[in-house]
Amino acid sequence: MTEIDREFLQRDRRIHPPAFTADYKTSVLRSPQRPLISLQSSLSEVTGPVFGQSELGPLDNDLILNYAKDGEPIGERILVHGLVRDENGRGVPHTLVEFWQANAGGRYRHRNDRYLAPIDPNFGGCGRALTDENGYYYFRTIKPGPYPWRNFLNSWRPAHIHFSVFGSGFAQRLITQMYFEGDPLIWRDPMVLGIPDRAAAERLIAPLDLESALPMDMLAYRFDIVLRGRQQTLFENKLQGN
Repeated sequence: MTEIDREFLQRDRRIHPPAFTADYKTSVLRSPQRPLISLQSSLSEVTGPVFGQSELGPLDNDLILNYAKDGEPIGERILVHGLVRDENGRGVPHTLVEFWQANAGGRYRHRNDRYLAPIDPNFGGCGRALTDENGYYYFRTIKPGPYPWRNFLNSWRPAHIHFSVFGSGFAQRLITQMYFEGDPLIWRDPMVLGIPDRAAAERLIAPLDLESALPMDMLAYRFDIVLRGRQQTLFENKLQGN
């Protein structure tokens, strides 16, 4: 049986963090205690629904304006853009990309977020976009702030944006995080340090892209998402292969 014929390919532990990582406390309860079981996907799970441009609103990829009430949100305005690519470097067209994040103070608009930083009344923190025919996506947003979390004493998460990428069906969803070049908290973060392959972790860091920055308006960061192959982006929920 070839690797292609197998329905389940074992996660490459040389790249992916182990399910149990001592310095990441919540992995103690999240890590499975028994071997994983591969389940056959149903036809509806792998074929639908299919997303189209008509499903998106005109401000879905503009987090600066899509929740604004009586003004624009507070914080550093940035542009995030890139390509969704396959293992051969080809752009993947018409793919739904979702993104969500904390505000400039490091607080999410979520009832379970108890961080003392204020909620920005003009910032929702989520959006989505479809890649174009070349696999390109972009969105405007406010650069998120770092925030403390209850891991160990004085643990802080670096500034980051969550991403999900959908395939041809709703059940085909990959999730990852993007960090920002130059953030000193990145290499102090237990989630990042739990990745055994340094090169795989570095692929989660978006470099500053001054060529795409808008003068007197906003800086830009480039984040390409690679779905498969040796240069694959590290996904939180992709169990098979590397």
